[in-house]
Amino acid sequence: MTSHVKKTLVTTTAIAGALAATTLFNTTTVKADTTSSAPVTTTTSATKDTAIASAQAKVNSASAAVVSAQAAYGSASTAASDAAAKTAAASASAVATSAATSSAVANAQAAADSAATAKSTADANLAKAQSTAAATSRAKSMTSAAVISAQSAVASASAKASDADSAVASAEAGQTVTANLMKSDDPTQASAAQQYFATKTAIVKLLPSGQVQITIPLTSGLKFLKEVSYNGVDATFTKTGKDSANITFTADPATSYTLAMTIDISSVMPLMPIMHEKALLDVDTTIFNGLLAAKSDADAALTSAQAALSTAETNAATVAQVASNAASAATAAATVASDAAVVATSAATNLTSAQAANSTAQAALTSAQVAQAAADATLATAKANLDSANAALTSAQAELKSAQNIVVVTPASSAASSASSTASSAGSAASSATNSAASAATATSNVASSALTTTVTSAVVATPATTKKATSSTPASSTTAKTLPQTGNENQSALVALGLAILTLGIYPMMKRKHA
Repeated sequence: MTSHVKKTLVTTTAIAGALAATTLFNTTTVKADTTSSAPVTTTTSATKDTAIASAQAKVNSASAAVVSAQAAYGSASTAASDAAAKTAAASASAVATSAATSSAVANAQAAADSAATAKSTADANLAKAQSTAAATSRAKSMTSAAVISAQSAVASASAKASDADSAVASAEAGQTVTANLMKSDDPTQASAAQQYFATKTAIVKLLPSGQVQITIPLTSGLKFLKEVSYNGVDATFTKTGKDSANITFTADPATSYTLAMTIDISSVMPLMPIMHEKALLDVDTTIFNGLLAAKSDADAALTSAQAALSTAETNAATVAQVASNAASAATAAATVASDAAVVATSAATNLTSAQAANSTAQAALTSAQVAQAAADATLATAKANLDSANAALTSAQAELKSAQNIVVVTPASSAASSASSTASSAGSAASSATNSAASAATATSNVASSALTTTVTSAVVATPATTKKATSSTPASSTTAKTLPQTGNENQSALVALGLAILTLGIYPMMKRKHA
């Protein structure tokens, strides 16, 4: 077999294959599904292919939209379910928290009230204690002042007593005063015994009894002066020398004293009788009058001042103790009030915390409810979008079915004429094919390309894309178009004519080439 024959066969085979494929795929969509109620329209194959392709594209697009909407609906449904679960959990938590916090709030409120009452009582006690402390402090100050005053009085009385004691002591130690012996019957004339008392003085001492002890110094004449007495009581002679002595007697304080004296000068003058003379001792011992009384008064004043001081000190000590106790009570009350304030503050804080916990739980529930509402709204939107996509898919499927139901009409006279012409003009066609090999090859290539294109398009139309239908409450009512069955009636004549043409164009040139 020559290359020309091979080319002719290849060309013829390609043409036959393309025509057969074109006829085959076209015939699969000629007869519409007898069960469909879609209207049947007659048109050309190209128009039908275009309509099917357009409808198929819409189906594919609608299917993709349904898938996308289904995915969005599934995601929204999951989100809504999660939100509902969270809302349920938040609600349960809020209920549990509310139950717990309600008790906590009640307990905290009771504790806060009790603490506030305790604080109020403690504050009142503190105020009372502070008032008492202030009063006792003032009393303490007053008693302290009284003690100071009493101490001052004691000091003054003590000083006076001391002065009185000093005066008495000085008086008791004795003081030298002027003393003269005068005639008792003529106080203006010196007594005869005056010559024996040259100093003309007397030593006066105050006795504890209040009397005075009077001592007159006898400077000479001890041998002549035998007796001296006062009020019948003999005076005491205390020798101070050979012819001197101190004559002492006791008497009440007075300004003068009458002394009885016995003078015996017979030793020097034998003829002189013993003389008994009364002499008036002019001495003032009243200088000591009042010293003992003053001392007694000073001592009494001192004793009284000391007693007052003791009383003041006792009172001051008592008041000081009371003030100290009051101050301690005030301090303790302040501590109790401070502790009560701390407890009240803590109770108030606990109450606030319990209330805050309850508010937090309620806020969480509100937030969850808002989130659920948003999720439900999103789900509703996704559901609406899914329903819209399903409706679009149903519409596109209906349009595809309508396109598939289009009937392509090929006139029967044209097919018969073509077959007869092919049978009678086989030689001429073969010669024409031989002379125009290059043109036939080119044409065959174009026809094959067209056939392949028609095949692909027909395949797409004959087997529309199946889409994964999303679960929806309103699924599409349309079904995917199926490949229509062949009846063999409508296009049988065309197939026979094409087969004869193929055989004539393929075999005749081969035979001619063989004979040549």
